[in-house]
Amino acid sequence: MTLEDYCRAARGRQLDWLIDYLRMPSISSSPDHRDEVRHCGQWTVAEMERIGLKNGRLLETGGHPAAYAEWLEVPSAPTVLVYGHYDVQPVDPLELWDTPPFEPTQRGGELYGRGSVDDKGQVLMHWAAIEALLHTQGSLPINIKMLVEG
Repeated sequence: MTLEDYCRAARGRQLDWLIDYLRMPSISSSPDHRDEVRHCGQWTVAEMERIGLKNGRLLETGGHPAAYAEWLEVPSAPTVLVYGHYDVQPVDPLELWDTPPFEPTQRGGELYGRGSVDDKGQVLMHWAAIEALLHTQGSLPINIKMLVEG
């Protein structure tokens, strides 16, 4: 299967993948959501390992944990750090939302939900590219260290 064919075939599954990620209320600035932030970090590690990254783990910090995984299989290739975050900003004022912030909604070809742009959407975009390359090519052209903060 070509890379393009894989991406076309995976589109619906990857959209569902993003929706699952966006449903997690990982509001890092709210002590009430501390457990959800940790759960989201654990899910992030599991997903990075599922797509083929290795040595996934939560890195404890002075605040919320960071999710880390790597793919260091080409010793002669450069190593790139891919950075993002899985936490989201508070949703207040809630009355300004047209739909619930943690129930992603598609309208006019767009997906609305807290974190869809900042930053779960971008994190998942990197995962989708890594997954597609590993599935179709069996390797990556570079080494990757991925750090996703909470």
